[in-house]
Amino acid sequence: MASYTLSQMGKTKLCFEGFQYVKNKVRGDKTYWRCSKRICGGRAITEDNAGELFDIKTTKEHCHLPEGEEDEDDMDDYESDDDFEMDVSFHSDVHQDTPFRDKNLKDNPLMANSLKEAPSLAVDAVHVKSNPILDGVTVKGYDFNKGVDYEALLKTYYRCGFQATNFGKAVEEINRMITKKHEEIPADKQDKLNLNPCGREKTNCTIFLGYTSNLISSGVREVIRYLAEHNMVDCIVTTAGGIEEDFIKCLAHTYLGDFSLKGAELREKGLNRIGNLLVPNDNYCKFEDWIMPILDQLLKEQNDEGIVWTPSKLIHRLGKEIDHPESVYYWAYKNNIPVFCPAITDGSLGDMLYFHSYKNPGLVLDIIEDIRRINSQAVLAINTGMIILGGGLVKHHTCNANLMRNGADYSVYINTASEFDGSDSGASPDEAVSWGKIKKTATPVKLCSEATLVFPLIVAETFAKREMEFK
Repeated sequence: MASYTLSQMGKTKLCFEGFQYVKNKVRGDKTYWRCSKRICGGRAITEDNAGELFDIKTTKEHCHLPEGEEDEDDMDDYESDDDFEMDVSFHSDVHQDTPFRDKNLKDNPLMANSLKEAPSLAVDAVHVKSNPILDGVTVKGYDFNKGVDYEALLKTYYRCGFQATNFGKAVEEINRMITKKHEEIPADKQDKLNLNPCGREKTNCTIFLGYTSNLISSGVREVIRYLAEHNMVDCIVTTAGGIEEDFIKCLAHTYLGDFSLKGAELREKGLNRIGNLLVPNDNYCKFEDWIMPILDQLLKEQNDEGIVWTPSKLIHRLGKEIDHPESVYYWAYKNNIPVFCPAITDGSLGDMLYFHSYKNPGLVLDIIEDIRRINSQAVLAINTGMIILGGGLVKHHTCNANLMRNGADYSVYINTASEFDGSDSGASPDEAVSWGKIKKTATPVKLCSEATLVFPLIVAETFAKREMEFK
């Protein structure tokens, strides 16, 4: 007599002549079965008709006796759906309101269908109970159903997440700098008013702005010029390219190109590539024609009047000589904003100094006086803020000056560098805290972004919006 049974896990088994079979495969109306005893090769075939058993035959003999004739030890060789016992007890501490929560899942068919196969370890791992987030800021972006409102859009960045949130934090940090700058100088700090070695008027927060040369090559130059024009920053740090490219743009244009343009072909055409910008080589020839007579005059004043030139004094003089309202350093000269460039020989400006040393030798630039001047900007400041675009020399030189006062009070980094290689460019604000370059009590921000994308927007949300406070 043959019959079908169901295992505890709902699997169909065939019982025939004292042997148990499990389903092996189905082809058409034929079902192929194998003995459920692990080591047995017994096989059978059944044919069904509308769900009723129609015919059955064995195709391979069994290597053991039928059930009822075996020893008890032989029964251990049968395959079972329950070869291992899983703890499928329900987790009532997580699912407080679930029906039958205090009963075993085997007694709860509604729950058994979905969870009884899951090991308790997996269930516990998934159903970890959450602690409440008290006073948390929820994530929410801008709703364009309200129309296109760029000011409102930028305000939503803080709650957007990722670098958009860091954008919002950078805006807040710079606004804190500006607010502190316009606060009245405390009475006990009044005695420091006349100690600034650059003769710049003291405020309650000295703002350092550092940037790499490529930003002057780009359209961010006009944003930086705006800050200098309206006397919004107190100290600038940049590289040689950040100086020369500003003056060169007053003499000739820089053009948009493409990152993929071939260097060998550009060299043949006398075009220099900066990312996806192009600078004709003739621009540097015009720069040479403009600067050489000025260097001659500086050498004469050095020899005749005993003037000791420094890189910052040279830049101040060049800003005066360019006399061009589109120049960053023209406005730095007009507003007595010191500009420091410790690597002034590393660029076209260095090339000009090199060639001038042959044509008319003797000009000297004193970098030691400049290190005293920039460090004093920090040491004698009441509070300081740092805005640093990019990395490398400008980042380190700005931070190191603030080390001399045991750290800046406010800091914003904007760059794309990562810290895994130990570089200063990628170093986080917290690393600067360890060196004493940012105060332990500060709330610094690093915005991981390319500066041309975000700095104009940041200025729009900070300095530009508060322009009248600088009048």
